[in-house]
Amino acid sequence: MQPQNSLLSATGTTIFTVMSALALEHGAINLGQGFPDYDGPEDVIEAAAAALKDGRNQYPPLTGVPELRQAVAAHNRRFYGIEADPNAEVVVTSGATEAITACLMAVLNPGDECVLIEPLYDTYLPVVKLLGAIPKLVRLNPPDWALPRAELAAAFGPKTKAILFNTPMNPTGKVFTAAELAFIAELVQRHDCYAICDEVYEHLTFDGWKHIPLMTLPGMRERCMRIGSAGKTFSLTGWKVGYITCDRSLAPNVAKAHQNLTFTTPPNLQRGVAVGLLKDDGYFAGLSAHLQAKRDRLAKGLAELGFGVLPTQGSYFITTDFRPLGFNGDDVAFCRALTEEAKVTAIPVTAFYASAGAPSHYARFAFCKGEAVIDAALARLRPWVESRGRQLTAAAG
Repeated sequence: MQPQNSLLSATGTTIFTVMSALALEHGAINLGQGFPDYDGPEDVIEAAAAALKDGRNQYPPLTGVPELRQAVAAHNRRFYGIEADPNAEVVVTSGATEAITACLMAVLNPGDECVLIEPLYDTYLPVVKLLGAIPKLVRLNPPDWALPRAELAAAFGPKTKAILFNTPMNPTGKVFTAAELAFIAELVQRHDCYAICDEVYEHLTFDGWKHIPLMTLPGMRERCMRIGSAGKTFSLTGWKVGYITCDRSLAPNVAKAHQNLTFTTPPNLQRGVAVGLLKDDGYFAGLSAHLQAKRDRLAKGLAELGFGVLPTQGSYFITTDFRPLGFNGDDVAFCRALTEEAKVTAIPVTAFYASAGAPSHYARFAFCKGEAVIDAALARLRPWVESRGRQLTAAAG
C-alpha cells in the first residue's frame, strides 16, 4: 500500500481523547476536557428546537443565515464598537476549530511563515503544517506567562504572513494586556501581515479583566480575522457554531475555505445562537460571575491541598504546579497517576507545547463543572495527596 499522509500519520491522538478515555476506564471525575457539565440558556435551546420545525432545514446560505450574521455584527458593535457589514464581513462556521482552519487557509501559501505562541491549542500547529506553511514558535513561560517581546519580534521576518494567537488563552488563563496587544499590532503592521485572533473565551474573564479584540487597535481593522464561539459563550460546546468577523477584502477567501471544509452549518443551531447573541448585558456579566465562582472554588481547594495555583484571568482552566506535592515524575506521569489512583483527571500542560524543553511540572484543571462535581473531585484528591505525603515522610525518615 502507498504511504498515507505523513503529517497526519505522525500526529498522535489528541491528549483530550487519551485522557478522557483513561478517565472513563478508571471511573475518574474528568476535569481535563473543557466543556461544561450543564446546559446553556433555555431560550437559546428552545429557539434552536423550534427552528427544526419551521420548514427551513435545507442548505442555509454559505456564510450563515441572515439572522446570525446580523446578530454577530450587532454583538461586535455592542461590546467592542466594531462596525461590520453582516452581508460582507461575517462568516459562520461549524465551530471555532473550523474557523481557525478557514482563516489560515485564506491567507497562507506553502512556504509562508506563521507565528504561533506556546502553549497553544493543539489544532494550530498541524493545520499550519498541512497548508505547507512554516510555524515560528514563541514560548510563554509560567508562572506569569508574560509576552517575551524580543523573542516575538525575532520570530517575524520577510516571510511572515500571519500570527495566530489566543486571548483569553487556553491553557494559561492569560488575558493579553493592552500593551501586549499594541506590541503585537505594531509587529503585524511593520511586517505587512495578518492576525488570526482566537477569541472564543471573550466573555469568560474574571477579576475585572476585560477582553480587548486586536481588531479594535489602530491599523488592525483590515488585517484581523476575529473568531468567536457559541459553544463557549453559551455553554453549548456540542453545537459547534463559530463565527468570523473580518474585513470585506478577507471574507471571500475565508468563505471559500469554509465552502471546502463544511460548506454550511446546521441552520436551526444558527438561529438559536442568533437569539443568544442578542441577550441582554446581564447574561454576559452573569456568565463571567458564574464561572469566576467556580474558578475560586476549585482554586481554593487545590491550594489547600498543597498545589501551586497560578492566576487565571479568563477561560475555563486553572494551571497548577504539582511540585509542592513531592511528585517526582513529569506532568504526563502525574496526570496518569492522578486518574488511576485518585480518580480525578487533569491535562498535562506539555501537551500544549510543540518545541522541546517545555516546563513539565504543571497540570491543567477545568472548572466549568457543577459545584458538586468540583467538590467531589477535591474530596477524592485529599486522601491521595495525604497518602503521597505520608510516603514522602516515610522515605525521608
